[in-house]
Amino acid sequence: MGHLDHAAFGWLTPVLSYAMACIGAALGLRCTVRALDATGRSRRNWLLTAASAIGSGIWTMHFVAMLGFGVRGTDIRYDVPLTVLSLVVAMGVVGVGVFAVGHGHGRDRVRSLLIGGLTTGIGVASMHYLGMAALRLHGQVRYDPLLVGLSVLIAVAAATAALWAALHIHAPAAVAVASLVMGAAVSSMHYTGMLAVSVEVAPSGAALPGATVMQFVFPLAVGLGSYLFITAAFVALSPTAGERAAYAFAERPTEPDGHPVDAGAARTRTRTY
Repeated sequence: MGHLDHAAFGWLTPVLSYAMACIGAALGLRCTVRALDATGRSRRNWLLTAASAIGSGIWTMHFVAMLGFGVRGTDIRYDVPLTVLSLVVAMGVVGVGVFAVGHGHGRDRVRSLLIGGLTTGIGVASMHYLGMAALRLHGQVRYDPLLVGLSVLIAVAAATAALWAALHIHAPAAVAVASLVMGAAVSSMHYTGMLAVSVEVAPSGAALPGATVMQFVFPLAVGLGSYLFITAAFVALSPTAGERAAYAFAERPTEPDGHPVDAGAARTRTRTY
């Protein structure tokens, strides 16, 4: 069995990956809150942004953590199509869960939450194990089925909690706390899944197919991380529905006594004179 190192750079990759998971969760929650206050195309756009943020955050968390993963006795490469597919899966299944919750109403919202949480959780786990399937090394990768099952349960619980938080938590401070919890849950899922891994190394001088982590995974993770920061700035600067309503109210013309002018009455008076 090869010796597995999950933190080749010390605490750098675990802490950075946790931060990316928290940022993705916070951004996704804020976008979902905005979506629930919107209608039509605006709601759809906010939900799409939420799905891309949460999916990107989860994927970036996984592969930033994988920057510190190594196996003694063999190099590691990554299959590019499978790695990209894992990103698409992450965004797609999170999108299903977010849209299920975002368009649920009344009693259907509980059912939508459960369906969305289950779908998203299984999708997050699928993203993780697709990412692991993209590994190319000299040897055989095996998994402990009990730990794999536990990692899937954690993913489902984390996804359901995130969607519930999107429905019930609106205050910025509460969203921040929920994001820290969500980041911890996603990180726990990842490292539980990594504990399930064992590798039987078969030393070989043959060249491995695929790209190194620095050739492909690192640039993509940096790009997605930049997307999260830019989108977070956009969301933070864009006014909420309540703020827009307050601006519109403040800009309405007023009577001398300070009461807003009735637009219909003002038009009638204009025609009379």
